[in-house]
Amino acid sequence: MALLGAKEPILQVALDFVELDRALKIARECVEGGADWLEVGTPLIKSEGMNAVRTMKKTFPDKVIVADLKTIDTGRVEVEMALKAGASVVIILGVSDDSTVREAVSAARNYGGMVMVDLINVEDPVKRAEELEKLGVDIICVHVGIDQQMRGMKPLDILEKVRERVDVPLAIAGGITSETAGIAVEKGADIVIVGGAIIKSENATEATRLIKEVIRKRISVKARKGKKAITEEEALEILRRVSVPNISDALHRARVIMGLKPVIPGKKIVGRAVTVRTYPGDWSKPVEAIDYAGEGDVIIIDAGGEETAVWGELASQSAKNRKIEGVVIYGGIRDLDGIREIGFPAYAKYFCARAGEPKGFGEINVPIEIEGVRIRPGDYVVVSEEGMIVIPKEDLIEVANRALDVKEKEDRIMEEIRRGSTLSKVLDLYKWERVTG
Repeated sequence: MALLGAKEPILQVALDFVELDRALKIARECVEGGADWLEVGTPLIKSEGMNAVRTMKKTFPDKVIVADLKTIDTGRVEVEMALKAGASVVIILGVSDDSTVREAVSAARNYGGMVMVDLINVEDPVKRAEELEKLGVDIICVHVGIDQQMRGMKPLDILEKVRERVDVPLAIAGGITSETAGIAVEKGADIVIVGGAIIKSENATEATRLIKEVIRKRISVKARKGKKAITEEEALEILRRVSVPNISDALHRARVIMGLKPVIPGKKIVGRAVTVRTYPGDWSKPVEAIDYAGEGDVIIIDAGGEETAVWGELASQSAKNRKIEGVVIYGGIRDLDGIREIGFPAYAKYFCARAGEPKGFGEINVPIEIEGVRIRPGDYVVVSEEGMIVIPKEDLIEVANRALDVKEKEDRIMEEIRRGSTLSKVLDLYKWERVTG
């Protein structure tokens, strides 16, 4: 491949930050690890404007700087602006009108730069790639966006189809890791664009070196932090690794049910909800729910928030026999010593020795609401000492992926703090305080 003199596939690192200082700091680590091209990501450009491109070029004069403008209109104006600021490659959108693409290509020719066209959200990427090649673009990028990745979409299959139909150099982006980077090159990628797998790692230099190695050798190396979940079990495994606050952030600060006490401190519960609505003190339906539930389920009991116990040691042993994950009671539980001896995970609003009567009032597997949070049968719950959060069953994969993304970003921030920074400095909080008046 002859692209800017490159003899091997190019590793482009996407610096998708909103803080320029953080982007520069991690860019230095990436350059040390062997990154070829540095991409000033769209969030960074929106945050800092062309100053981010200028600063990146000034700091790394020998590196190719890519400006991910995602231009959809005014192709000449925006491409010219980025190239003047120091970019060598400018990214525009494939959904742009042909006239915009022509203007962008013309501007790139005038200033000695290149245009990369991103196929994100293009309805027929193969057909559009053929059209773009005829329009004279320099690079075509097969890209699955972050929000699409969270729902399990992957770019590799699209890449292979596009490679069969065009000769223009191809880039690939969208959740690429050390597991998929080498495969992408095998399938025809000339440029491998990696973001999170590098910039969210605690050691960006080592992460860069690893991915450089796999694209050079065209191999697959298992990602150190695991890969994006695509099955229910993988998603549940992620939920066991992340925290309730991580999941709340992934659900856009979703409400967490508070005030639930663990019978066994430190025991976390993750699983599908079997719901129970019962009258205060009536333990008939809670116990009958054990026969409805099975392996991997969590029994969620709405007992009206009253303290009289509707669950105890005998119910816990029965539930454990059926491999039920745990029980959560918006009400009372008793026999704490026995439940601890059994080792069955249980949370309740109250610990109360007094039990009620099995009158049989209530329902099993119906929607319930606890402290304003609706829980449907089959929804997923994660419970820890920080509270219980509910994940709609149809959103499991996306929420698990987003929660993992939150955790990885926080892990990277923690590493920067350990190196001597502070949280406010890492996040540049003073700059991002809301402007009033």
